[in-house]
This record gives sequence, C-alpha cells and structure tokens, in this order.
Amino acid sequence: MNVYLRGTGGIGMSALARYFKFRGDSVSGYDRTPSDLTKELEEEGIGVHYTDDISFIPTDKENTLVIYTPAIPEDMGELRFVRENGYKLLKRSRTLGEITRGKRCAAVAGTHGKTTTSTLAAHILKESGIGCTAFLGGISVNYGTNLLLSDSDFAVAEADEFDRSFLQLFPEVAVITAMDADHLDIYGTHEKVIEAFKAFASQVSGTVIAKLGLPLTEADTRAKILHYHYNDPAADFYAENPKPDGEGHFVYDLHYPGGIIRGMRVGTIGRVNAENSVAAAAIALTLGIEPEKVKAAVGSFRGVRRRLDVHVSKPGITYIDDYAHHPAELSTAISSIREIFPDRKFTAIFQPHLYTRTRDFAPEFAAALSKVDKLILLDIYPAREEPIPGVTSEIIFKDVTAPEKVLIRKEELLDYLAKDKPEGVLVTFGAGNIDRFIGPITDMLK
Repeated sequence: MNVYLRGTGGIGMSALARYFKFRGDSVSGYDRTPSDLTKELEEEGIGVHYTDDISFIPTDKENTLVIYTPAIPEDMGELRFVRENGYKLLKRSRTLGEITRGKRCAAVAGTHGKTTTSTLAAHILKESGIGCTAFLGGISVNYGTNLLLSDSDFAVAEADEFDRSFLQLFPEVAVITAMDADHLDIYGTHEKVIEAFKAFASQVSGTVIAKLGLPLTEADTRAKILHYHYNDPAADFYAENPKPDGEGHFVYDLHYPGGIIRGMRVGTIGRVNAENSVAAAAIALTLGIEPEKVKAAVGSFRGVRRRLDVHVSKPGITYIDDYAHHPAELSTAISSIREIFPDRKFTAIFQPHLYTRTRDFAPEFAAALSKVDKLILLDIYPAREEPIPGVTSEIIFKDVTAPEKVLIRKEELLDYLAKDKPEGVLVTFGAGNIDRFIGPITDMLK
C-alpha cells in the first residue's frame, strides 16, 4: 500500500510514517520546511518534499491512504486534489485510533505533562519485558525515536486534545494530567475543554488515573477512577517525602494501592518529572507490571528531547531547553528549575506559540515569565495561523516584572547572546522553531 502524509515532519505524523514504513508500505509525504526530523525520515527511506505539488502524490488512488494533520491549511493544492479525486483520506488522530483499537492501549491525556508521562510509561513496559508499540509526542532520549515497535498486545499513545484528536482513542487505561484552558481557538471556553476531557474519559474501558483535584466523577465514565498526585496522601498513587539529590534527581517512596515501592529515584531532573513519574508508574502498576521492574525503569529513564533537556552543564553556566508553551507549563518548569538551582541567575528565552494562545493568555504568560531574573522575549511563532491585528509579543512583554527584560526578533538572538553571554542558568522555552537555536547556543556556551 502507498501511504502519503501531509505534514510528515510533525512529531505525531513522523511516528506514523515510521510505523507504516516498518509495516512494509511505500511511505512518502509533504512538509513545509526541512528539519532534523525530516532529514532522519529521508535517511530511513521515506520520501519528503517541501513544495505543494500534486505530482508527488501516488497516482494509484485505490491503493493509497492519505493521512493529514489539521495543522495543514484546507486550501492547499495537494489536499484539495486528494479530496476531489476520491483518495482514502484520514486525519492523523483517526489513523492512530484505528492502529491502537485492537491492542491493550494505555493513553496519556492532559494539557501538559503527557509527552514525558507517556514516554516513561512506554519505557517501563519495554524494560519490564512486556514490550509495547508506542506513538510518542517527543523523541525519547533512551531510544532516539518517537516510535517503539513490538509484537506485544500493548500500545501506548499520547492522547492529544488539539482538534479533539483524543476522542478517536478507546484505551483500557488512561492518565489525565491536567484540564487547563488551552486551544481556545478550537474549544472557545475552558468549560468546553473540560467537557472534551470528560468525553475522553467516557471512552476508557478499564481505569482512569486522574490527577487529584480534577473535575472528574463516576458519572463521567464507566471506568474505575483512581487518582495520583505528587505528594498528597489523599491520592491512590503518591510520592512520600520526595527530595532532590545533589544532581536534581528526586528520590521518594511510591505509595500505591498494593503497597510501597521504597527508594524510587527518577532518572530525569526536576519536581515536574517526579510527578510525571508517579503517573507513569501508576499506569504500569495498574497493568500488572512488577513493582521492582517499575522502580528500575523509572531510574533508567533519560527523558524526552526538549523536556528539561540539559545541553550544557559546566561551572558558571547550565543550559536547558524545554518545550513549555502554555502559562501553566512555564510556571511549573520555572519552579522546577529554581528548586534545582536556587542561587543562580535564571535567564529565560521564550518564543510565544500561536497568535490565539498569546491573545488568550497574555496576562498569565507575563505572570509566569516574571518569575525569572532575566527574560529574552522573541516574536510569535505563527504555526498554522495568520496574524491577528494588535497581537504581538509586546502584549506579554509590557506586563513582565522580571528585573531584566528585552524584546528582540529571533534573527537577532545569537548576536545578542554573543555580546551579552548569560551566566547561571539559561533556558529556551517554546513549541515553535526555537529548537533550531539549540545547537548554536550549545556550541557558543561550550
């Protein structure tokens, strides 16, 4: 079969491309711009082109599946062509739902924390010997990929709330990490976001493991509801006496319905990852993984690229990159980093993602970013959106109360850092193309 993907370089789409390639299909696709990920796909034998050109679409429409992401504009020529010419056309989310439907699926939903939690859950299953097929929302540092493959009956999926994608999944076990207001261009109101998460919970057949305090009741799902929390004993799964060691890795005793796992050490740094490890361990224990295997896998987990991802660590400067692009994520990440490096100057570089998100949460962004010592704020990364009059990074910048702040275009960033080299802790935040600066900044600081 031919599989043609519109938006091949996206993190979710590239996992599907790799899956179908492994299955033996002929895989190709389009993306707007080259990236490290599209280069990897090409090296793996997946054809990728970067112009809107119908000549690249396989002509055998009866034997071709076209998969697309809603981030691709509806008026693009290739998308119009396949619609008008009778190709089988599926959204990415529908495709993922069909792949996982025949498996024992564990899914992780939530407006933040889902990528790290799902990747760690997949790592535990793999390390335990059970194995899983996993579609991840980031690149696992342990495996260097966003796709794990196995003959196991188990699957792990990141359940994305964007465009209500997660409503295509029907998992056996699901974690819900948060139900914050986000994607209001899709949902309109926070209440509609919560309704969508409840609809997702209603599709879970076995167990929903929800963050303690989320507005989820037995009326919302046929599944059993359990709760997890960082350290609240009211939860079914929680960390007792969590403390960072000298390197920022948290150690704690994990309480769960079957007992206590003592001396858990999280392989990744920060309080936020300690909480994510409780959620991932809850999935594994609910699926019947042996406690000692859970403990060992949590300790050997090396994280996800762009999630508290340390690139430089030497006297005088630590450089971390993180994907945080929502005010709640920023606040949590900043607090975690502060806890590890309480006495260092904290410089943050932030690239806002989407005009609508900037418009909807400008005061919350300003409040979160005011917690650093110095803010370098870049222009908005538009992704799929057209500019909105009056919406620029300035509407965040004007309300930031950090001791130092500067507003520059991303094209000016490297020259600025070369002249004013940061000391202490430097963190790049954002979900746009700020990741293109990771290599140059790392080289500069080393």
